[in-house]
Amino acid sequence: MVLKLQNVTKTFGDFTAVDDLSLEIPEKQMFGFLGANGAGKTTTFRMILGLMDQTGGEISWNDQHIGYDKSHLIGYLPEERGLYPKLKVEDQLVYLAKLRGMKKSESVPEIRKWLDRFKVPEYRLKKIEELSKGNQQKIQFISAVLHKPKLLILDEPFSGLDPVNVEMLKAAVVELKEGGTSIVFSSHRMEHVEQLCESLCIMHKGKPVLKGGLKDIKRSFGKKNVRIVADFDLSFLENHGQILHYRHTKEGALCQVREEKDAQILFEALQGRGFVRQFILEEPSLEEIFIEKVGEAYE
Repeated sequence: MVLKLQNVTKTFGDFTAVDDLSLEIPEKQMFGFLGANGAGKTTTFRMILGLMDQTGGEISWNDQHIGYDKSHLIGYLPEERGLYPKLKVEDQLVYLAKLRGMKKSESVPEIRKWLDRFKVPEYRLKKIEELSKGNQQKIQFISAVLHKPKLLILDEPFSGLDPVNVEMLKAAVVELKEGGTSIVFSSHRMEHVEQLCESLCIMHKGKPVLKGGLKDIKRSFGKKNVRIVADFDLSFLENHGQILHYRHTKEGALCQVREEKDAQILFEALQGRGFVRQFILEEPSLEEIFIEKVGEAYE
């Protein structure tokens, strides 16, 4: 089931929140939306879910209209948490699963499986308000995946979580993808998108500024990084003709060059000066690409 957005636009009065967005999100993939707050990520998700009508353009899933009538096939973790604070965890999850068409006899075993998975089985009979924000986030995630959706939309899923719980949630997301779920998630944390996504879209002020496969985006960026660790001073490289950008590091230097042959020239320039421990040619990071495409406006 391919999710397609064709020339999708959303305006609020004179303000354009999403501007002519066209995307194709393949089945059983993890797709990342990157952008600062206000880039249009959440508005796009709300239109996909049918919670908000687009001003223009078409959104389809498996070549059919996608809307609220497909909610039993879709899981959604909103950025704003929406659990009932006075309800007990299991009662809350049973109720939300019922809204997705699950019977209590089906949902309870799934709920207990997920609570065990997230190492919080003892929270089953606790009220939501008694849990930390991080554990409330786990419960909200469980509510989004209990009914085994075909399409899962996660809006800033890792915000407010400590590193251990981030890894726990990441592992669960990867497992769902490997089980056949198509996953779309937004983040302003580039490393999460870089680790998890095959394809992505970078948005800025409602416009897509870069989209496609992660490997293709890195390849087409046209610049490479060279990481050098050496037993001698590398500062002479600062003014080397092949280097676009030079940064001193604790171990040596990180240099940006335009292409691989420039790295070879750089390597030759090091000969006879001392012992080179490492000379590594790396793809640019997503953060470097983002800053170049979007500019310093990103915070």
